[in-house]
Amino acid sequence: MAKIVFEADGVEMPALDREMVGRWLAAVVGGMGKTVGTLTYIFCNDEKILQVNKEFLKHDYYTDIITFDYSTRRRIAGDMFISLDTVRTNAELFGRTYDDELRRVVVHGVLHLLGINDKGPGEREVMEQHENEALAMLYGGSF
Repeated sequence: MAKIVFEADGVEMPALDREMVGRWLAAVVGGMGKTVGTLTYIFCNDEKILQVNKEFLKHDYYTDIITFDYSTRRRIAGDMFISLDTVRTNAELFGRTYDDELRRVVVHGVLHLLGINDKGPGEREVMEQHENEALAMLYGGSF
C-alpha cells in the first residue's frame, strides 16, 4: 500500500500539494515498473543533515538529500532527509526557483530508490535526465 509521509524536523513544513506529489511520484515509480510502499520525507536544516551524514554515512559535509533505502524487489520504500537550507542555496546557485529545486530533490530521492545513482562516471548525467523527465511529467500534468 502506497503511503507518503511528510515530516518537518526543526524547520517549517514546505508548501507542497501532498496529493499531487503522491500521484506524481506514483506515476514516476510506475513508469519504472515498480510500486510505491512507504516513503518518508523528513525536511530539516543543514545542521540536522550534517549530523545524519556523519552518523550514518561517516561523511563530514552538507548535502541536499540523504536517502535510506528499504525497498524490496518490486516495491520502493525509504526515508529521505532533505535539507531545506541546501535546497535554497542550490536554487540560487543553479538559477532555479526554490519550489522547482525542492521538487527536483524530492524526485531525486525516489530515483535513488529506483536504483539510479549519481556518483560514478556518467551517472550524474543519467540522474539529471531522469529528474528532467520526471519534472516534465509533473509540469505537463501527465499522471
